[in-house]
Amino acid sequence: MKLSRLALAVALLPGVQVFAAEQELPSMLITSARQAEPRAQATAANTVFTRADIERLQARSVPELLRRVPGVQVSSPGGVASLSLRGTGTAQTLVLVDGQRIASATSGFARLDYLAIDNIERVEVIRGPRSSLYGADAIGGVIQIFTRGGKTGINPEVPLAAGSDQTFQRSLSLAAGTEQTRVHLGASLDERDGFDITRDNRGADRDNDGQRNKALHLKLDHQFDANWKAGLSLNDQRGKNEYDDANDFEPGTPQDEFRVSSYSGYLDGQLTDMWNSRLELGRSFDRNHAVGAGSAWNNTLLETTRHSAAWINRLQLSERHQLSVGGDWYEDQLDSATIFQEDSRDNSAFFAQHSFQGERFGTELGLRHDDNQQFGSHNSWNAAVSLPVGESQRWILSYGEGFRAPTFSDLYGPPLWGPNPDLKPETSKTYELQWRAEFDETQLEAALYRTDVEDMIAWGENRMGNVSQARINGFEASAARELLGWQASLGVSIIDPRDRDSGHTLARRAKRTLSIDLDRTFGTLSAGAGWHVSSARYDTIANTRELSGYGVFDLRAGWQSHPELRWEAKVNNLFDRDYALATYNRPDGTNWWDPSQNYGYREAGRTALFAVTWTPSL
Repeated sequence: MKLSRLALAVALLPGVQVFAAEQELPSMLITSARQAEPRAQATAANTVFTRADIERLQARSVPELLRRVPGVQVSSPGGVASLSLRGTGTAQTLVLVDGQRIASATSGFARLDYLAIDNIERVEVIRGPRSSLYGADAIGGVIQIFTRGGKTGINPEVPLAAGSDQTFQRSLSLAAGTEQTRVHLGASLDERDGFDITRDNRGADRDNDGQRNKALHLKLDHQFDANWKAGLSLNDQRGKNEYDDANDFEPGTPQDEFRVSSYSGYLDGQLTDMWNSRLELGRSFDRNHAVGAGSAWNNTLLETTRHSAAWINRLQLSERHQLSVGGDWYEDQLDSATIFQEDSRDNSAFFAQHSFQGERFGTELGLRHDDNQQFGSHNSWNAAVSLPVGESQRWILSYGEGFRAPTFSDLYGPPLWGPNPDLKPETSKTYELQWRAEFDETQLEAALYRTDVEDMIAWGENRMGNVSQARINGFEASAARELLGWQASLGVSIIDPRDRDSGHTLARRAKRTLSIDLDRTFGTLSAGAGWHVSSARYDTIANTRELSGYGVFDLRAGWQSHPELRWEAKVNNLFDRDYALATYNRPDGTNWWDPSQNYGYREAGRTALFAVTWTPSL
């Protein structure tokens, strides 16, 4: 039996390398519907970076890549990475690696800056809620990272890089395989001394804040026959990250000894011409061990171990009708040096989604029911209608719901943290209108949306509570085309994120962002530039302190001197723009919040990186 078009599509699901369709992957989208579908048919606004994009842009971290996405804002106040998607908070975006959740169950943060980019094949960013398919945390959207898979033959790769701030990056990988079995092995070591993130040079905080990251990667896929395949993926990142504990009375030399790992396996079978079934098992691990802080209570250990299972079934009911049904289960276990009232929880869920693709219109309707051990049950809906206009345009009207589950810290942390076991999940409703078009090889996309967030979890009078509501109105647009031989891409976002109770703008969100990239190849030479602009933002909830906007200009160049040897160079923040995305108050004297004791965290100034990649033929 030959694989149907449906079977070929679903074979591209997370963690799977489909050998017969490798060249079709860039035009497909996986995360939007938990199955492979043409990007043009996906109802969710999306951005995709392939391995070719990562290499062309010379991105050396996932946050560096994501800042090009309309609606995404990234920063690292104090050395701790944060992300905002469509004006939502860091914990309101779901992050997956090969289908596995990697966020901490205590902070809700996924440390994207710890992921080794040399082991990444593809990054998909879904903008807008997807809780109807994925459950908790998908209010702003979903970011899914796919690791690299094997190739036929034996294909080694050795990238090396050195640059500013005593940066050294070493990587070694091997992609090998046959027509039935393929494997990718990768290992890397990244080190940098960094720079002083604080500005007042107080005590031990005047030191540079560096990072050391060791990463290992294994991906194995095997095609048994035309109908059955299986595989596994192992990813492990561990090391230390130095930061400044700027709000401490006794500055020390704090650092985070971290580990971020994910392991997954799958079995995929085409049971009949119309029915594909897939079983996924996984385990993820997040460890943060804070040491070296001036105050002993800031030195702590937090570990999250998550076990998960998913069963996904896809039914091609007819040429135009498709149904996806399945179940999810995961269990979080917490290990901490600090006593928590509860240290484990499980979540089970059922979901179903129907899609219809007709000649005149298309529809999508989905429902998911989550049953959580800690906060009870929750239902999430999504619906969309798509209308093609001629051969080149498409309009999409959609509605989606999202929710964020309270973390262990929110619910059961130590009394000093103000936990509240009666917290309800944060919930959201998003209404969106999209327009997509292609004219004369120019791809255009635009979206208008409104997101209403209820029961936001924040500090109340003396503990955590569901204390506020938010409204986020937004517009985003992107364009891509070849212009005078240059590959040009543009992304722009305008948002108005407000606390509905006070009317204040949500803190640390810029209302306007712009990203432009230009790249061109001249035979064996390549050149590129990027310009990233952000408007001003408020640093406080009460909007009493404003941080100025900024623009950063980057340059990059490459030379393929030999079929096996490529040289690259880049300069980020070419004009050494000094800016801050967050501030800190240094406690000094009786008045902790004296404006004279307020400083802006440093962001990276001008940096240079030189790299060489050797790909010997064997």
